[in-house]
Amino acid sequence: MIETVTRKRIEILADTALLTRVTDAIERADITGWSVTPVLSGKGSDGHWREERVMGTDKVIVLTIAAEDKAMALAEDLAPVLTKYGFILSMWDVQVIRGERF
Repeated sequence: MIETVTRKRIEILADTALLTRVTDAIERADITGWSVTPVLSGKGSDGHWREERVMGTDKVIVLTIAAEDKAMALAEDLAPVLTKYGFILSMWDVQVIRGERF
């Protein structure tokens, strides 16, 4: 039977213009990997929005998986900008194979 370990899956919704701020925080938390996916549209408390490259308001989801201590360090690092820039950060437990990679 394959063994799994529990890690935190973290998703961060941010404006593309602020992507470097997010990936720099991931690096500071000593998290080794991340992926970025463009987001075309959505709806939040302010209503519907769509990607707008001309205005620079297009958004991305940054996905990473980390041990709990690193995930919490990342959340603490990004906490001041979550409200300021309207980032959304969510995390939950996931089971991964090869847990030493995370």
